[in-house]
Amino acid sequence: MSGHSKWATTKHKKAVVDAKRSKMNTKLIKNIEVAARMGGGDPTGNPTLFDAIQKAKKSSVTKDNIERAVQRGSGAETGGADYQTIMYEGYGPGGVAILIECLTDNKNRAAMEVRTAMTRNGGSLADPGSVSFLFNRKGVVIVPADQEGKTVSEDDVLEATLEAGADDVNDLGDAFEVVSESTDLVAVRTALQAAGIDYDSAEASFVPDNKIELDADSAPKVFRLIDVLEDLDDVQNVYANLDVSDEVMAELEDD
Repeated sequence: MSGHSKWATTKHKKAVVDAKRSKMNTKLIKNIEVAARMGGGDPTGNPTLFDAIQKAKKSSVTKDNIERAVQRGSGAETGGADYQTIMYEGYGPGGVAILIECLTDNKNRAAMEVRTAMTRNGGSLADPGSVSFLFNRKGVVIVPADQEGKTVSEDDVLEATLEAGADDVNDLGDAFEVVSESTDLVAVRTALQAAGIDYDSAEASFVPDNKIELDADSAPKVFRLIDVLEDLDDVQNVYANLDVSDEVMAELEDD
């Protein structure tokens, strides 16, 4: 139940860097607002809010900003925006399937910006349903290997989460990715906590059934497209069915 993907490792490290940017923090706060609006402002009874707060804390979002987002979302404080979740589907260079998850208070702006980003970077939007069937909704928990003076192994993570519903544990180098059914996400996260293992994030994600192997020519083009999409204010997550071998990644790093 293990696997290693250089792309997954790169994506994880990129997320750590991105978390330090104010734009990323704004997106995390937006997630908290929506989670509080949908399920109430008490994280003990709202697992989605609990995980949104946990991810924000790990990304150094201040306690005050988190509390205000919860209050806006739950209606305890005025000023919350009416965010809507919209999923766009499309294809990138090399035929890579892409899902673009937006959280926006202006659907027209989001649609225009996503379409522009796709067409200017070698991608194209597709009809609803033409790409999403290639992905499944899964629970994904990221567990850092180095945890306050102790090192957690893949076996440690697997032992803690297997009975809770973990389907796969992937080695990302400096962290582990635990994949489960989305309905088992809370159970997996809770099992890690019970075992004294900390985690960076726990959220429902779209995981591809099959991946397209990219070469040294197409990989940078897809990376560039994903970067541009993720930099849009309304875009919360970008999912793609790509894979890049260690050899190709090493070649790109040398360049």
